[in-house]
Amino acid sequence: MLNYKYRLFPTKKQQTILNNTLEECRWLYNHFLEERRNSWEQKKKSLNYHTQAVSIVKLKQDRPSLSDVYSQVLQNVAVRIDLAFKAFFRRVKSGENPGYPRFRGKGRYDSFTYPQTGFEITDNGLKLSKIGTIKIKLYRQPQGTIKTCTIRRSATGKWYATFSCIVESKSILKSDKAVGLDVGITSFAILSDGRKIDNPRFFRKDEKNLAKVQGKMSKAEKGSPERKKRCKAVVKVHERISNRRDNFCHQEARKIVKQYGIICIENLSINQMVHNRCLNKSIHDAAWNKFTRYLTYKAENAGRVLVKVNPAYTSQTCSQCGHREVKKLSDRVHHCSCCGFVCDRDYNASLNILRLGLQSLGLSPRSPSIH
Repeated sequence: MLNYKYRLFPTKKQQTILNNTLEECRWLYNHFLEERRNSWEQKKKSLNYHTQAVSIVKLKQDRPSLSDVYSQVLQNVAVRIDLAFKAFFRRVKSGENPGYPRFRGKGRYDSFTYPQTGFEITDNGLKLSKIGTIKIKLYRQPQGTIKTCTIRRSATGKWYATFSCIVESKSILKSDKAVGLDVGITSFAILSDGRKIDNPRFFRKDEKNLAKVQGKMSKAEKGSPERKKRCKAVVKVHERISNRRDNFCHQEARKIVKQYGIICIENLSINQMVHNRCLNKSIHDAAWNKFTRYLTYKAENAGRVLVKVNPAYTSQTCSQCGHREVKKLSDRVHHCSCCGFVCDRDYNASLNILRLGLQSLGLSPRSPSIH
């Protein structure tokens, strides 16, 4: 399953229709949420997707504006609320303390989905039922079978169409090369063949600019037009940082997938790592989780083998002799007191990651031994 994302350029009239569609979907979402809450509080009865989806026909009589929205788009709202409650109960059963599904305020509902039909890519643009044909920047054709089309409004007011497609994996040139990859903060990643990927630090570079526009926004009166204008400037800075980070992760992941047939990485628990107040900003800026997701789906699509290994002791174990030595985070050089091997700490970890990955595949890498 691959997603193809394209920029839309609706006219002012089409923007009004799109915004009205989002508003109707938001109202329906809140109505279904209130209906489920009241049903449980008053009758101790849970509602399901089918019950709420069938009730849409009656709701159109009480609220005629719902008829301006394609029927399957309204049904998808019932799917979303059903998934929200399923996720809530799943987390409760697993022992977590999740927040109850929340009502969506104005401007807090930013997408709607055509799950099966109602959309078509034509020579003139993207034809949407009840909306019309919208100009689209189709820089490449979606591959495979298109299953859904999601229209989303970004925080800066831009419109995008995302197509979810089922595609077959496309094998590229075979490669017998194997690589271990260790992500970090000083360098974005170090590969077991010695290559380093520099950390671009997109957020750190724009941090001063972000603080400047945030300061201007805080001085504006709340609820005023000036406040909204300056708030949009803050959102644009965040969007620019996010776009640069996405582009970087896509490009680096593609380079690795093209070059190596077996890719070994650590199975990091990033959600727990960001609890460190000294490192959380740098970890978020490095976007390890996003890079791992991109690398995973690109490797699968290209027919490569990607292995996730246990990250325990990869930095503390000597890649040459296997001797384990406790290191502080500030110790950036690996110096083995047993065999005398000296190298960069992250490079040593990448060698261990490669060895563990090959072992998990049943291959026989060079065993650690004292030279």
